[in-house]
Amino acid sequence: MQVKTQAIKRSNAWFSSYNGIINRILTQKTAVFGLIIVALIIFIAIAASVIAPNDPLKVNMSMRLKGPSSLYWLGTDNLGRCIASRLIWGARMSLIYSMCVLGLMMVISIPIGLLSGYAGGRIDTFIMRIIDIFLSLPTFLMALAIAGMLEPSARNMIIAIASVWWAPYARIIRGMAMQIKQQDFILAAKAAACTHTQIIFRHILRNISPTIIVMATLEIGSIILAIASFSFIGLGAQPPTPEWGIMLSDSKEFMQTQPQLMIYPGIAIMITVMAFNLLGEGLKNAIQN
Repeated sequence: MQVKTQAIKRSNAWFSSYNGIINRILTQKTAVFGLIIVALIIFIAIAASVIAPNDPLKVNMSMRLKGPSSLYWLGTDNLGRCIASRLIWGARMSLIYSMCVLGLMMVISIPIGLLSGYAGGRIDTFIMRIIDIFLSLPTFLMALAIAGMLEPSARNMIIAIASVWWAPYARIIRGMAMQIKQQDFILAAKAAACTHTQIIFRHILRNISPTIIVMATLEIGSIILAIASFSFIGLGAQPPTPEWGIMLSDSKEFMQTQPQLMIYPGIAIMITVMAFNLLGEGLKNAIQN
């Protein structure tokens, strides 16, 4: 009983480092700036139905390609739809899609990485050969191929991206699990007759979760870019969905005459990706320090 108590205390002490990580993040100006922008984007996405001045799907051909006004804050597009409203709703759609991709990736990579790192032996060898196969393939092209074989939709885009992007993270998680399982408190937990499930999820996963959060935060920016790219070429969300990639695709014919149609969603994508990258770098520096 005493040995088990020591193991739990050691694991909880490691887990309590979250407070220190948060404090170190708050001392980094770039990370705080990224956090503020991310929080603002999330707020806009959640409150899109309240903030948006118009219906993002409403077509009004009599108001097509109009400039900014009190009713249409950033003007209208080629179908007379409110650009500002589509940008605001696009934040919601982009975040929903990116979180679905990220969640599916983590659902695949975390259990596989933990199992491979903790079990070792033939199980580890078998899993690593599968991961090596995925890593040897051009992931973006493979995702395009999978999305192309499926019916173009947001759901199939999410499946296509997550099904090939999980491998690098499974390998990283496997390496961290192998490192943690050699710690004394893991050996103490085994001596205290903790089950393998308890060791994996209560001790190993708990201790590597800060690094997983950093990886996830850094990956959101790349996922948002990938989602916009898929939608731009017609393999992601389909019109008239208010999504930034679709807005770029719809406006490419007006790039020379109405460049603002591409500039606005491009700026939205750039700011969002930059904010998540700044926040991710801040988390990374806070954990490493």
